[in-house]
Amino acid sequence: MDILYLLLPLSVLLVLGLIALFGWALHGGQFEDLEREGQRVLDAIDTGEPPVA
Repeated sequence: MDILYLLLPLSVLLVLGLIALFGWALHGGQFEDLEREGQRVLDAIDTGEPPVA
């Protein structure tokens, strides 16, 4: 039962950290243009070039 006093706050911190990471990715424009990124990868495969990150 004592382990719950440790695990519950740690799990809440983990969830808050994941929400903050997702918010940072949204604010940074990570999900702005998904179609272009998918097409860029496919074009690089067709030309034989490695995809540029």
